[in-house]
Amino acid sequence: MVCIAAFIVLLLIGVFVAFISIFKRDFGRRYLKVLKKSFHCFGKKVRLQKCDTNFSDDVKTLLLKKIIIKKPKLVKPLSITIEIASVLLVVLTAWSLIEGAKAGLSLWVFGTCNVSQPSNCALGADSCGINEDNLNWFSEWGEIFANIPDRLKRWNAAEYDLVASFVSGNEESDNVALSIIDPGCSVCLQSYKNIKKDQEFLNNHRLLVVFYPIKNTNGELRFKNSELISRYALAVNQVTKKDDYSEKLINRIFTEFDKNGTIYQALFNNELSEDQAKSLIDEWMTEWGVSSQELKEIHSILFSEDITNKLEKNIQIVNNSIKPKGIPTMVYDGKKHLGLFK
Repeated sequence: MVCIAAFIVLLLIGVFVAFISIFKRDFGRRYLKVLKKSFHCFGKKVRLQKCDTNFSDDVKTLLLKKIIIKKPKLVKPLSITIEIASVLLVVLTAWSLIEGAKAGLSLWVFGTCNVSQPSNCALGADSCGINEDNLNWFSEWGEIFANIPDRLKRWNAAEYDLVASFVSGNEESDNVALSIIDPGCSVCLQSYKNIKKDQEFLNNHRLLVVFYPIKNTNGELRFKNSELISRYALAVNQVTKKDDYSEKLINRIFTEFDKNGTIYQALFNNELSEDQAKSLIDEWMTEWGVSSQELKEIHSILFSEDITNKLEKNIQIVNNSIKPKGIPTMVYDGKKHLGLFK
């Protein structure tokens, strides 16, 4: 194991050696000579053959040459220690390569390097993590491989029987784009604003916006009023037969500020109770032209089985068919796009 561990160490210091070799060419030549010898021995060990060089002994001699002269009795225990350290280094390197491969595959498949806790991955697409489960190591591998076909397939946004909160963009276009957002997610806010700024995208796509209130593993809402907003969007559409109000609702929450300069999304997430949130949305609906009779009808169905079923249907389709690990998630131009729209 000593020669394998030495080969790993030599590879790791290769960058520094290359830099030093710019100024000391002889140093680089000596390094390459040792590296070739190490690689030859490494290749033999990998093929389970006996190394035909004394490279392993050379390494031990290099590390212990001073001790051999001064304290020869320590040579044997230190030699054993070197062997143990070499085994540990090889095991740790192999484990790191496996974990790196898993993180890389997960990043490619899901847009996050952490399958169980998507929001804990700093390398992933900007998103609010969903479907965070405490999977074991083998289950994470299984989920990655099970979803590789989804990463490779051609996606069609029009095939999903989702109840959109509103339609935007070019409503006459046959080129459908699907945008899944949580009204309380700050990344969704920025992604939505980016979409609205991209006039070329809006001109070329019929954009279906679906509200998806994220829930934690304990069933509690990640953002306390996101489900209420999602219900209002579905209820006002059903009562008024128009989705203009739903679009105005998310536009205000994502882009406007209250009298104290607080963006409304933060107000709904952190300050307003459910009753206060309902009262504020009712004020807006009245401002936009919803009649008092229509508001009564909206209130009567807001928590009805019908609205609950529509919301649950959307959640199930997103979870089981689109299978995102975080939102915002979009489907357009034959691909599933993870995280922030840029």
